[in-house]
Amino acid sequence: MTETAAPQKISLYDRLKRATRHKLAEPILAALCFLEAMIIPVFPEIMLAPMIIADRKRAWRLATICTVSSVTGGLAGYAIGYFLFDSLGRGIIDFYGASGGFEALRHSFVENGPLMILIGALSPIPYKVITITSGVAGLDLWTFIFYGIIGRGLRYFVPCGLFYFFGPVAGEFIDKHKKWAGWGMVALVVVGFAMAPLLFPKTGTAIMDAPVEQVVGIDLVPES
Repeated sequence: MTETAAPQKISLYDRLKRATRHKLAEPILAALCFLEAMIIPVFPEIMLAPMIIADRKRAWRLATICTVSSVTGGLAGYAIGYFLFDSLGRGIIDFYGASGGFEALRHSFVENGPLMILIGALSPIPYKVITITSGVAGLDLWTFIFYGIIGRGLRYFVPCGLFYFFGPVAGEFIDKHKKWAGWGMVALVVVGFAMAPLLFPKTGTAIMDAPVEQVVGIDLVPES
């Protein structure tokens, strides 16, 4: 009697790697980067890393796709903050646990918007919190785009470059530790959620009760 081998369990990383071979993989990656910048809690790197390891020659194209899509999605997030904050943006901010210190965060954008954009663009902190707040604060649009390109460009081109040059070594390492690689990617999402409220701590009512002109940095008193 012939024994039937038990089916081998497919790891999370293997599933991701198989998905990268799909003909729609690049459009899906672009959509993830776009949506990640405005609303959904996902890290495109979960899909990006296996795609480069599978074919490192397309590293620079994928980095460009991610950067352009993310900056475009950031503009959508900016529009949500500028036009739709009460109906949509506030709910997104609440979801990511940043509502307690939101007024302080908005004030930080008035004081130092470029730095805040770079922090959000480069760190695991949910970028949609940054893009929406930029719109609420009325940050100069060209400043938002310029620093968004710098931050998101570094966010994607640096790891893509590392995978391009060290892809074979990284591929061998991940193949030996597939389970930990897959769960490590999931852990990034959890870290991002945890860091959002930590970066935007709750403050007292000083800013909440400040006059509107102080919060947005506009002098509403007419000149004599």
